[in-house]
Amino acid sequence: MSSSNDGMMLSECARMTTAKEAAYRIPYPNSRERAAKIIALDAAAARVVDEISRKQWHGAKFFTSLSFSTDSRPGGTDEGIKAWLSDLKGRTMDLVDEIAGADFVVAITSAGEDARSVTMIGDACRANNKTLVGLIIPQDDTSQDDVNVSLEHLRPHTRMLVVANGIDYIETMLTALRA
Repeated sequence: MSSSNDGMMLSECARMTTAKEAAYRIPYPNSRERAAKIIALDAAAARVVDEISRKQWHGAKFFTSLSFSTDSRPGGTDEGIKAWLSDLKGRTMDLVDEIAGADFVVAITSAGEDARSVTMIGDACRANNKTLVGLIIPQDDTSQDDVNVSLEHLRPHTRMLVVANGIDYIETMLTALRA
């Protein structure tokens, strides 16, 4: 479709770039920063999280460890499991509070490592209606059995689960998620 402008025919694309048409544009971005929480579940994944955190991100927070304890109060009242995240500067944050303030959460584990702590993250995500994405990083000496063990731990808790081959892949994933 074209239109006439001083006897000259403009394509629809060209017409949309005119000052007259610009008056109809919305003057702000069509999306806001997303609050992503990226959590390493093991030491090797913590090194990867530390490395990718050095890139430019929009609203993402990176955590290198997860710790927890059972907190029972005197008189038999049980507060349940308390969990904390450590950020890259060593500050301790409450897991539930961090997830409550997130748009989505990414848990990263190395293939074959103990990733059972993802259960707490998954429970907190479910309680706060947050999406949990799982990334498994195979190492050079990783067997398919190692990958399968990690898949078994993460699969019940994640909405998306990916075997990520390398840091570039993880960075691309986080960029696609608008972290």
